[in-house]
Amino acid sequence: MSNTINTQKLSEMVKSKRNNKGLREAATEIGGISASTLSRIEQGKLPDVETFLKLCDWLEVSAENFTKSQTKTDLKSEKQIIAHLRADKNLKPETATSLIRMIELAYKVDRKNR
Repeated sequence: MSNTINTQKLSEMVKSKRNNKGLREAATEIGGISASTLSRIEQGKLPDVETFLKLCDWLEVSAENFTKSQTKTDLKSEKQIIAHLRADKNLKPETATSLIRMIELAYKVDRKNR
């Protein structure tokens, strides 16, 4: 299983909580991070682990709120479905292509929302 941090979600939550506070004021409130680090996080950059955990505390949310995971099974299932659609002799090629696009989009949206 592969885990990644949803930096977009983190960025949005930090910006929302910071609201009208300046970067320095918010960084001081969080404790132990600089205004420039906070700015980079708001731009969607990946923080180091210590900073990430401080942000989670400040945001009062679990670190799990920002993790996206994708199992190898998910990828295997998607590839198997697509292979079956391509191999189906009862489907016109255009229909198979349309269905494949729908399946790919559905999996992409699902991965994004994790």
